[in-house]
Amino acid sequence: MDLVIARPEGLYCPAGDFYIDPWRPVERSVITHAHGDHARTGNQHYLAAAPGEGILRARLGQDINLQTLAYGQRLLHHGVTLSFHPAGHVLGSAQVRLEYGGEVWVASGDYKIEPDGTCAPFEPVRCHTFITESTFGLPIYRWQPQAQVFAEINQWWQANAAEDKASVLFCYSFGKAQRILHGIDSSLGPILAHGAVEPLNRVYREAGVYIPPTIYAGDINKNDPLLRKALVIAPPSAGGSTWMRRFGDYSDGFASGWMRLRGTRRRRGVDRGFVLSDHADWPGLLWAIEQTGAERVMVTHGSVAVLVRHLREQGLDAQGFSTEYGDDEEESAAISTETPS
Repeated sequence: MDLVIARPEGLYCPAGDFYIDPWRPVERSVITHAHGDHARTGNQHYLAAAPGEGILRARLGQDINLQTLAYGQRLLHHGVTLSFHPAGHVLGSAQVRLEYGGEVWVASGDYKIEPDGTCAPFEPVRCHTFITESTFGLPIYRWQPQAQVFAEINQWWQANAAEDKASVLFCYSFGKAQRILHGIDSSLGPILAHGAVEPLNRVYREAGVYIPPTIYAGDINKNDPLLRKALVIAPPSAGGSTWMRRFGDYSDGFASGWMRLRGTRRRRGVDRGFVLSDHADWPGLLWAIEQTGAERVMVTHGSVAVLVRHLREQGLDAQGFSTEYGDDEEESAAISTETPS
């Protein structure tokens, strides 16, 4: 019997009678992380890793019926032993380990390999069957070390400030924004945060993650000279909006794994693209799968066919799972439909 199967509501564990990251409301949900494509409202009961409690309540409501487990803590439910293990994706992100009848399955949710200081780093978990994403499951996707990206952002910010221009950096408001804030040189000037970003900064700080002091952008007068030296962290949805007018003559950038594609950079119409993703690249996916020792791999979203074909060529039993995951890297799904160019 398969420990996890695909149902219209989401990925279902028949033995335990619960769903993992369901996309339709269910009675019992197990949540890998708080991005909108994995954690949705309407479930009667939520189970998640303890470090993600603050962010889940901030996004889904303070009064959700939420139970948490520390990483590695085991819970026996209907004969299924369940535990959470770090996924390294965003604050509170977890892989779900399921053990039943001598079989071990791991549902990884979203994950990245390079530790970044804003969440517990990815830990491989040995299993028979591994459920993996493939958001960036093409050989073209190979990330440079994040320290190099942060240095590029610092240099861009400094150059703009020297010309009295604000530096507006678009990035996903949960996870990516905090990772950038944690990694850049905050001594270079004032840092402003959009209203979609600042509340999540607060949750990270409360969880003990270092996020440098930020100023809520709405509190700054548009004529304040501070703006012309500032780094402004904003979600992609702010681009082209009236909110942007306060910055006058500014330079804009976009931080995303999709910036690896020249066509995407052109279509976004920004001055700079910074290639930074909270997902594993092609070598990272292959490394993570190998580390599990799994003989069977289920691929949930992204470049499913390419990764499945590659894994089969390596002698693994690989197949795709049809899911509704995938729209967490940006706040608009449009960019995730890009093809390499």
